[in-house]
Amino acid sequence: MGFFETFVALRFLKGVRRQKGFISLSTFISMAGVSLGVMALIVVIGVMTGYTQEMKEKILGISAHILLLKGGAPFTEHEQVAQKVRIVTGVKEVHPFIYTQVMVSGEGGLSGGVLRGIDPAILAAGGPRGVKLRQGDWRELTAGGPEEAPAIAVGNEMAQKLKLSVGDYLNIISPLGGSTALGRRPNMKAFKVGAVFHTGMYEFDSGLMFLSLPRMQEFLGLGNKVTGLELQVADIHASDKVARTIDDLLGSPFYSKDWQKLHRSLFLALQMQKVVLFIILSLIILVAALGIASTLFMMILRKTKDIAILKSMGANTVSIIQIFLMNGFIIGAVGTSLGTLGGLVLCELLKKYQFIKIPKDIYYLDTLPVQIQGLDIFFIVTAALAITIIASVYPSWKAARQDPVEAIRYE
Repeated sequence: MGFFETFVALRFLKGVRRQKGFISLSTFISMAGVSLGVMALIVVIGVMTGYTQEMKEKILGISAHILLLKGGAPFTEHEQVAQKVRIVTGVKEVHPFIYTQVMVSGEGGLSGGVLRGIDPAILAAGGPRGVKLRQGDWRELTAGGPEEAPAIAVGNEMAQKLKLSVGDYLNIISPLGGSTALGRRPNMKAFKVGAVFHTGMYEFDSGLMFLSLPRMQEFLGLGNKVTGLELQVADIHASDKVARTIDDLLGSPFYSKDWQKLHRSLFLALQMQKVVLFIILSLIILVAALGIASTLFMMILRKTKDIAILKSMGANTVSIIQIFLMNGFIIGAVGTSLGTLGGLVLCELLKKYQFIKIPKDIYYLDTLPVQIQGLDIFFIVTAALAITIIASVYPSWKAARQDPVEAIRYE
């Protein structure tokens, strides 16, 4: 597109803006429609990206990158297996764990939960990753003698529900009790709250509890057995490759599951939601693009004489098409630029002030996290410009097909 086509396109657009009639208003509405569509798309995609990333960080802050389990039975030789796994490339940490579902009773009533026994080394190092301590001390979970009530860490939502604070006692009932002549008898034991933690995820804060691994083995009567090994890797995106390497090294009956398999359905659902929302909100831009097409048609009606004069002076069909394509592109580009700026500003405000609250018991988080990725912005801007240019093709083609003789016959 040369200087001539660009100059005429800007003159046509400037002429439309100076008018006080419908065309000027329709141009403004078209720009505003594209702007609002792009802004909504940037905000929604930013929120979905931030939500997915926040969920991933929260989950991986509590859960292991890879779980190593033994089919059909708990671990008895976990120390020997851990030594073999530590030499695998990419593995940073290996710790044994025990995981079981329990019932909890306190002053505030009953609640179901998950009791997790963790390595005392993790407690001595400051507790599990991704967990913030609200009250107490992680070292309390490893203190005390065998005759004392074991100390336990509970989430802040569970503590609030059962009216618990550091130093209070609660009873835990596990279905994994000892066998008797009348069948399996549940275990029940009194525990003391040694710490109250916060993860930011309602599911964890309302149902997860931590206990020192030796005290957990004692409570469940497991001896030296554990549920499995939890592994932390250097690169979370290579966890599947590390898991396959471990499976090849150990063989049956051992098997491993990385975080991508454990939470596959959740992250696939979030990714699908992001794609669907992108498609749906792109329809807003499409509607605005139809407004651009309408504006160009009105411009063609007003500029019929000018088009005829240009063609009689030697402007060919391609030049006329380029002139009106340039008009459509300018309207779309201005709307896209304003929408991109507005979307980025709104995302920054959401990130800084977090003024929109969401039900944490439904969405796991209590605020809308926002994360802007350059690739997302590129796709949004490219899609918006492409839609506006495509919407300008037919009006431009109609303008180029006008017969200059017919256009100026009655002038």
